[in-house]
Amino acid sequence: MIRKSLAILGMAFGLAWSAAAQNTLHPTSSEYEYPTDPKVQEKLEQWRDQKFGILIHWGIYAVPGIVESWSINNEDWIRRKDTTQTYQDYKKWYFGLKDEFNPQGFNPEQWADAADKAGMKYVVFTTKHHDGFNMFDTQFTDYKITDGPFKNHPKSNVAKHVFQAFRDKDMMIGAYYSKPDWHSQYFWWDYYATPDRNVNYDIRKNPWRWNQFVNFTHNQLNEITSDYGSIDILWLDGGWVRPKETINEEVLSWGAPIPEFSQEINMPKVAEMARKNQEGMLIVDRTVHGPFENYRTPEQGIPDTMSSDPWESCITLGGAWGYVPNDKFKPSRKVIHLLIEIVAKGGNLLLGVGPTADGVFLPEQVSRLEEIGKWLDVNGQGIYGTRAIESFQDGAMYFTQGKEKELYAILPIQEGETLGESISWSLNPPKKGSKIQLLGQKGNLKWKTVDGKTVVSIPRSLQSKLAESPAVVLTYSGE
Repeated sequence: MIRKSLAILGMAFGLAWSAAAQNTLHPTSSEYEYPTDPKVQEKLEQWRDQKFGILIHWGIYAVPGIVESWSINNEDWIRRKDTTQTYQDYKKWYFGLKDEFNPQGFNPEQWADAADKAGMKYVVFTTKHHDGFNMFDTQFTDYKITDGPFKNHPKSNVAKHVFQAFRDKDMMIGAYYSKPDWHSQYFWWDYYATPDRNVNYDIRKNPWRWNQFVNFTHNQLNEITSDYGSIDILWLDGGWVRPKETINEEVLSWGAPIPEFSQEINMPKVAEMARKNQEGMLIVDRTVHGPFENYRTPEQGIPDTMSSDPWESCITLGGAWGYVPNDKFKPSRKVIHLLIEIVAKGGNLLLGVGPTADGVFLPEQVSRLEEIGKWLDVNGQGIYGTRAIESFQDGAMYFTQGKEKELYAILPIQEGETLGESISWSLNPPKKGSKIQLLGQKGNLKWKTVDGKTVVSIPRSLQSKLAESPAVVLTYSGE
C-alpha cells in the first residue's frame, strides 16, 4: 500500500516517506460502476453490511520491523538509514530476509479471536506484497514462506491457516495481492537497473517477458482463488500497474512515476477466472476506476462527503501497516470515532493491524481491539447493516439508517467530556410520538422540540453511568 502518514515513522526505521509516494484519498465520483452480475451485487451488499474489518500486513519485513516493501524501491523520496550501503547490497539483504523468517509462534487463531472480540466482520490478508514474498505455497516461485526455515511447520502454508481461522469466526475472507512483484525477473529484470516502482524494461520491446509476468500473475491468482477455500474478496494493490488509457488527472496528481506504456495484466480475464473459481467474488482493483473496482479504498483518511457508492477507508491502528518496534497505537476511542464517521458517510473501516515477526498480535493491540468490541457489543445496532443518509451529520452528531428505516443518532464523546443534561440536534427530527431510546439502556428517554431542535433529556443516573463512554447511540423513528 502507498501511505502518507508514515513520514515520522519512516525516518525512525530507516525509510522516509514523501508526497511523491502518496495515494491516499481518491474521490468517490460518478466514474463508479455498480456491478451488473446479481451474485456480485448480493456479495457487495453483504459486505456493505459488515462495516468493520481487519487488514493484516505480514511478511519478511516483520523480521527487522521495517515498513513493508518500499525500502527496496529506488525512487528519490526513499531514505534508507545506512547511507554507506549500496542499493544493490540493500536489495540483497532485504530479499535475503526470506532465510530468517521463521515465525514459530504463528497463531492465526489469536488474530481471529482478537478481531472477533473487536466486532470485526471480515479480514483482508496479504498473500503477497510488492516485494514479491509469498505468504502461501505458490507453485510458481520459490520466494515463499514454505521454502525457508518455516517450511516444516504444520502451519507453513500461512494464508491457508489465516483464512480458515477467520472462517471459523464466520467472517468474510479477503485476499490481498500485489499486482507489481519486485522480486520477479519478469517485472524487475536484473538486466536493467530498477529506477522506480514500475516494470524496469520497455514492455513494447520485450513482449515475451511481460507476457511471462502476466501468465505468472494469472497462475498465482488462480491458485489463491481455487486452492484456499471460500474467498469473498480479491483485493488487488499496486494501482500503477494499469492500462495506459486509465491514467487520468487523478493518477497524475499522485506524483508517482508513470511509464509511457500500459502495464496491462488483462483484468477481464482475471475477473472471469476468479469468479469461475469463486462465484460472486468481489474484485477490488484499487484506484483503477471501472468494472473491476467493486468498491473504493481511500487510504489513511476519510472523504469529506457522504457517498452512496460502496467504499472502505483503510487506516492503521498504529503508525505502520506491519509490525515496527515501539509503534504508537491509536486509542480505542479514536478508532471508534473513525468508525462512526466512516459508517455515517457510507463506508466501511478496514483497520490495519500488523503481527510481530513471531506471528502474534502484541498485548497492546489485543487490548485496543477488545475495547472497541466492548463498545460495539452495546452500540453495534447503529453501525452494522446500516446505510448513510443525505443529512448524515449535524454538528458533532452523526446519523445512520437501519433496514427498517429506523434512525440512529450517534454522538462521539471526546476524552474528558461528559454527557450533559440533554442532547440536541436540528436535522432528522423524530416523527410525532416517536420513542427515543439509548442503546444499551432500558426505557425511553423524554424529548421535546424546542425552536426546531430535538432536545432529549439525559437522566443524571445515565450521565454518570456513561461518563467514560467513547460515544452514545440513540434510536428512533424519523419523519
